Amino acid sequence: MAYKIFIDGKEGTTGLKIYERFSGRSDIELLTIDEDKRKDPVEKAKIINESDFTFLCLPDAAAIESAALCKNPETTIIDASTAHRVNPDWAYGFPELGKNFREKIQKSRRIAVPGCYASGSIAILYPLVQSGILPADYPVLIHAVSGYSGAGKKAIAQYEAEGRDPSLKSPRLYALTQQHKHLPEIKIISGLAYEPIFTPYVCDYFQGMTVTVGLHTRLLAKKVSAKDVWETFARHYEGCNFVKVPAFMGEGCLPEPFIPANTLANTNEMQIFVYGNDDRIVITSRFDNLGKGASGAAVQCLNISMGIDERTSLI
Repeated sequence: MAYKIFIDGKEGTTGLKIYERFSGRSDIELLTIDEDKRKDPVEKAKIINESDFTFLCLPDAAAIESAALCKNPETTIIDASTAHRVNPDWAYGFPELGKNFREKIQKSRRIAVPGCYASGSIAILYPLVQSGILPADYPVLIHAVSGYSGAGKKAIAQYEAEGRDPSLKSPRLYALTQQHKHLPEIKIISGLAYEPIFTPYVCDYFQGMTVTVGLHTRLLAKKVSAKDVWETFARHYEGCNFVKVPAFMGEGCLPEPFIPANTLANTNEMQIFVYGNDDRIVITSRFDNLGKGASGAAVQCLNISMGIDERTSLI
């Protein structure tokens, strides 16, 4: 049996990456829509309701409209937009966070794929809150860098244009009003009382991301060392296929001389590094903003929902 799959928004960066990951799979049949009808709600509704799974790779408003077109109770919607990530009726598509997350993905017909910055942030914050180390009201500051592919097709064209603006050669800080669209899901899914300060940079390389959170141990809910924090992550992600915690190198030691942001490009992997010292602990997640931060996570959720090996198409 081949599952019928429709990618609504296949022309965008995430949609194209999902499409590429399906190359060579015999267990799926990709449904397509005529180019001149891809915004026709009648034609779109017909295809969505014929599908077993529909991916929404659309802006938020369009994703909400497409989700509403689905009337078939057997169709599963996997939404890569921001639109449904904090909706409790939708499964949050980060199975490594816990058994309850994975089971909800398995059972739900509505799955919201996490955002890229949100994935890296929540992978750090959720285990810290759940373990009782991080108080819910801790003043969290998140620093992040990303390749320019995460900014969408228009930004990609700007970065790759001849005679481009010289400022594009430099890392560029944005989200200056602290209203970034990933902040609500970071707060709610992590279990924080307040939204964090968030300082993301878009940089002059194509793909890959690091997200970093620093901890002042004097402000934590209980006394912990850097090794204690590492052990918390090692336990939480033990046995995971895609989220790995490299060995702790010791107080004051770096896990690597540098932590480049692009070394996991084209994978669905994420690494969690713990370093610093017992006064100031630093945790960094490294992953592909187009992989575990977008298309890879979406395909992983599909595989879990289908009841097959979650690594299919991802290794």
